[in-house]
Amino acid sequence: MRYDPRRIIRRALTTEKSVILREGRHCFAFEVDPDANKLEIGQAVEDLFKVKVVDVRTINVRGKLKRLGRFAGRRPARKKAYVTIHSEGHIELFEKT
Repeated sequence: MRYDPRRIIRRALTTEKSVILREGRHCFAFEVDPDANKLEIGQAVEDLFKVKVVDVRTINVRGKLKRLGRFAGRRPARKKAYVTIHSEGHIELFEKT
């Protein structure tokens, strides 16, 4: 498989927790490909946003069980990554305009 950073980083997460981490620790949250490892995620963030990655933490989130009447289903499982960048860098995607 060829390395494509846009396939590894699926989307940026803008939750209350991620905003607090971004302001205090320069830590950004992304939804990533479930098969990607920490090295691939760090390299993809460096390539896409031209910043220096200091640390990558990942978490696998299981899909929640949801019901509609007698029918039950699951939301899809996903993988999140918390990427800490160097304090000098910034990502334009999250900057206020």
